[in-house]
Amino acid sequence: MNVRTLFLRVGISCFAIIPRAEAADAAPMAATVNTLVIHADRGRDTISRNIYGQFSEHLGQGIYDGIWVGEDSPIPNTRGIRNDVVAALKKIEVPVLRWPGGCFADEYHWKDGIGPAEKRPAIINTTWGGVVENNHFGTHEFMDFCGQIGAAPCVCGNVGSGTVQEMMGWVEYISSDADSPLANLRRQNGRADPWPLPFFAIGNENWGCGGNMTPEFYADNFLRYNTFVKDYPGNKVYRVACGASDYDYHWTDVLMQRAAKQIDGLSLHYYTVPTGDWSHKGSATEFTEAEWHETLRRALKIDELVTKHAAIMDKYDPKKRVGLIVDEWGVWHDVDPGSNPGFLRQQNSLRDALVAGVSLNIFNRHCDRVKMANIAQMINVLQSMILTDKEKMIVTPTYYVFELYTVHHDATLLPSELHAADYVVGGEKIPAVSASVSRDPAGTIHVTFCNLDLNRSAEVACELQGAKANQLSGRVLTAPEMNAHNTFDNPNAVAPVEFLAFKSTADGFSATLPPKSVVLVAVK
Repeated sequence: MNVRTLFLRVGISCFAIIPRAEAADAAPMAATVNTLVIHADRGRDTISRNIYGQFSEHLGQGIYDGIWVGEDSPIPNTRGIRNDVVAALKKIEVPVLRWPGGCFADEYHWKDGIGPAEKRPAIINTTWGGVVENNHFGTHEFMDFCGQIGAAPCVCGNVGSGTVQEMMGWVEYISSDADSPLANLRRQNGRADPWPLPFFAIGNENWGCGGNMTPEFYADNFLRYNTFVKDYPGNKVYRVACGASDYDYHWTDVLMQRAAKQIDGLSLHYYTVPTGDWSHKGSATEFTEAEWHETLRRALKIDELVTKHAAIMDKYDPKKRVGLIVDEWGVWHDVDPGSNPGFLRQQNSLRDALVAGVSLNIFNRHCDRVKMANIAQMINVLQSMILTDKEKMIVTPTYYVFELYTVHHDATLLPSELHAADYVVGGEKIPAVSASVSRDPAGTIHVTFCNLDLNRSAEVACELQGAKANQLSGRVLTAPEMNAHNTFDNPNAVAPVEFLAFKSTADGFSATLPPKSVVLVAVK
């Protein structure tokens, strides 16, 4: 029998499939009852599927080896793009992909990446590792990849080292059907029809690697560059302005005050650094319970950030027309031992899955303002969905969270109130349980729970107002060890299994969440 799978009797008549090592912990009823009140009759806001977006930068093996292997590679591919990666990403229904950066975007000149591959100039990637970038993966390849996985492209333009004319030309090259020099150049390079260009970001981190600008200077530059991002016939561009890093509320205030009428989306970047020390962020796989707790405490801070940045946006945009775009988020660990420090390759454990789960629950609950989020990054870099090694490929625990949460894509958020027990370590406390709730177009209610407590199961009593729990089903992601992770030798160490530790009650249902778990419950 697989060591992850065991039937355990919970209560009188319901069973859960949980890790064998958890059985002793999960059997007793949890001491503290958590409560979740779900207002099934009050849903109004839609959880945009774009909250589940991805980000891929020219960084380490994120593009090369991760996505692109070339048409002559023995690794099965379609026009140079890995078939195994495409198949895996289609399963999590990637809605939108941000590219080419990141810091790389503000040193990227798009004409270097078009035309015959052998004629494209090689450059030095001065931001990430000082390696040679051969530009074999450019605009055509990116758009092809988006088409293969079914994602909408979000192209990030160069404000830091590029010109207004260069940015204007890129938008025309991609999205214009005119009989013009740049549209004809696209045709000459093999693409007759324009591509849809739904999202375009005007610069990246212009407060830092994108030019070290003040908010006032960037706001003026945004207005200038944005003027020349044209909506060609048949295409409407959603324009994303460079927003704040972390707690820089002044940046948000200046941008909204000066440019809100021209902005469609304003970005926010926040990384969870487990130790809080950027010079020593901590291991991805070797950590203590105190470090587990501290990582999740820092991840939960994104709720405060979104709330406060959204409040500033409300001053200038009370109708919430401008979306908050969290287009870089996730856990940033120290790199894998022996790997290139500039490649940012890190393993991905059950702890990362819990960070993803609580973060996505937060974004869901703020869907009235949060309209897109892009986890950093898709493959082989930071908190990735996928790890590759030549012809080998595995998916990570974070990948499975995104798979479980596909039920929230474009669903209606159901307001809810969660009262959770505290999880206390070393005098610091965080809520032990996180949740978000939605109803899909077919009427099924989905609840995603995270039990952050390493050691104790959590019983949650769920009251459904305006609905009945006639039929319940579920899945759970957990593992015996807190640092469990998938490897090329053991690719299924962390993967979801069926969850049955629930029962209907007079006013809803109850569920017993295993320690350190992400749980999906479907209610019909």
